[in-house]
Amino acid sequence: MTVRIILDEKGRNVTTVGRETTLMEAARVLTQQKIGAVVVVDPDRHILGILSERDIVRAIAERGRDVMDQDVASVMTRKVVQCREDSSINDVMEIMTNGRFRHLPVAVDGRLAGIISIGDVVRRRIQDVEREAEDMKAYIAS
Repeated sequence: MTVRIILDEKGRNVTTVGRETTLMEAARVLTQQKIGAVVVVDPDRHILGILSERDIVRAIAERGRDVMDQDVASVMTRKVVQCREDSSINDVMEIMTNGRFRHLPVAVDGRLAGIISIGDVVRRRIQDVEREAEDMKAYIAS
């Protein structure tokens, strides 16, 4: 099972912002889209960073509420761990668990091609386990 299969099922749309977007604007996007992170990209969709709800909360706790007027570039995670479409689900689970993050951008030729969340991965694993159980039941019954 690969990331490509998840993206083919869920779609490849990714909510992005530019580096000059304020934290307040980014927070509104997160709220409106009901998502936990946005990818910060340049006009050519090269990944510059990622901004999560945790990043915003941490910035407010450390710098105060005035930080919300600053741009996302001042708070975003710059060293973004990425995966490829041919990455396995097991590899992605390990990356997310070890890195302690819930969103993983997918890059193709250095450009943003999608994003997967821990929810996407767990959902897919549950489907696989249920399918395997059904196959086993069918095998035993035959």
